[in-house]
Amino acid sequence: MLSSQRKLSEAQCQQIDLADDAGLQQRKSFDLMSKEVGGRTNLGYTRLDQKNYLRKRRQRSLVHGEAGYLLQYFQRKLVESPPFYHAYQLDVEDQITNVFWADAGMLIDYGYFGDVFSLDSTYCTNSSHRPLAVFSGFNHHQRAVIFGAALLYDETTESYKWLFETFLEAHKQKRPQTIFTDQD
Repeated sequence: MLSSQRKLSEAQCQQIDLADDAGLQQRKSFDLMSKEVGGRTNLGYTRLDQKNYLRKRRQRSLVHGEAGYLLQYFQRKLVESPPFYHAYQLDVEDQITNVFWADAGMLIDYGYFGDVFSLDSTYCTNSSHRPLAVFSGFNHHQRAVIFGAALLYDETTESYKWLFETFLEAHKQKRPQTIFTDQD
């Protein structure tokens, strides 16, 4: 297929979007769509066209930057589930430094099983090498549950103070009996 003859229709774009939103791998969604039309030659575009389309769509969604996209995501979650809780801390230049969130399930689980939890800060989980802090515990079936999560700018006392205060605010000031953490 010559590039001048290849074109994604509006319907094909919607199918690609649906497959991507459902978590289907690009290769598998391309194979599925080509089978639907009787082969790759009848599809009208290549896997590279599909990959380029998805990349452009993601770039358009990040037009406000990572922080803007994150805040838009939080707003959508809040509309879908009003108990969703999120908070962020700004520095002196009004830049987001720390972000905390807990969905409705996390809030409910903490209400039942939040007497003891573990706080783990994992490094190098994003491109900026910022700590990801996860509050976790166990339910009555000995299965791990998460009570909240945060992306921190650094591991200073001020960041952790903000994190624990925000965690308590999210969980209506219910304090745990025991907190497990690493030696730091």
